[in-house]
Amino acid sequence: MFEKIKEIIANKLGVDPDDITPETNADDLGADSLDAIEIVIDIEVEFGIDIPDSELCGSDRTVGALVSVIEKNSYGK
Repeated sequence: MFEKIKEIIANKLGVDPDDITPETNADDLGADSLDAIEIVIDIEVEFGIDIPDSELCGSDRTVGALVSVIEKNSYGK
């Protein structure tokens, strides 16, 4: 799952996928709030899930935290 999410983020932001690790922060990639929303929408479409906004508003804005939220919301899908 991490590899697919990394691919979505890299494509959306135009960054090298090798620069994205679970510890990478959205700010490290130069993502603004609109980029973040578009990435979440792309992920929701890709995995056929809905991610509640409340689960994305925490202080941990790492790719690893995003993967955890997606795994939690895609369980059983």
